[in-house]
Amino acid sequence: MNILLLEDDLILSAELCRFLESNHFTCDKIYDGETFLRQIKNNTYDLYLLDINVPKINGLDVCQTIRSFDKNTPIIIISAYGDISDKKDAFTRLADDYLVKPFQFEELLLRMNSLLRRKAPSDATDQDIIRIDDLIINKTEQKVYRAGNEIALTLKEFQLLAYLAEAQGRTVSKQQITEHVWEHNFNTNTNTVEVYINFLRKKIDKDFKVKLIHTRSGFGYYLSPL
Repeated sequence: MNILLLEDDLILSAELCRFLESNHFTCDKIYDGETFLRQIKNNTYDLYLLDINVPKINGLDVCQTIRSFDKNTPIIIISAYGDISDKKDAFTRLADDYLVKPFQFEELLLRMNSLLRRKAPSDATDQDIIRIDDLIINKTEQKVYRAGNEIALTLKEFQLLAYLAEAQGRTVSKQQITEHVWEHNFNTNTNTVEVYINFLRKKIDKDFKVKLIHTRSGFGYYLSPL
């Protein structure tokens, strides 16, 4: 499980990350809200820990920004502010939990595990979700996310992407794509497959360092972070 921590107290930040790593989490430390929001654009995390009083963009505004594009990743506010008005503000911005400093790390761990268990999909739901690197494909809702940002696709673009993802890194040919995505309803000698692959590359790969859609010359296409 990958955790992203927003905390400008260097000592607390280091101690908390060491504790989480000793409990089999990975933990990245960020010290200001602006850098935090840049970090989540190109990286995927399972849970966010946010202090409120941090430089540049405060933790509550960061929480609200996250919720504008990511409704599901758990967010826990960790703050010295303990008034009910502060807690109300955090929950209004759709934080999942609020822990007042100073707190015991073990209590935080209990709350984190509780949220992560609730977030975990059931077996039936999990079958409808494909994850490749920071790409998430929800087949039930026909939605696609990369690095937490939803990507708008047409129906055929979605069907093509899902078919590539279901191949689990194996190369699929144009013929196989036409059989499964277009069901032979168009001339397989046309460049329709190439055109749609290019559409997907512009939407899925263009703005990201790691490219997921690859061509195996003479054979076809495959989806992989490698």
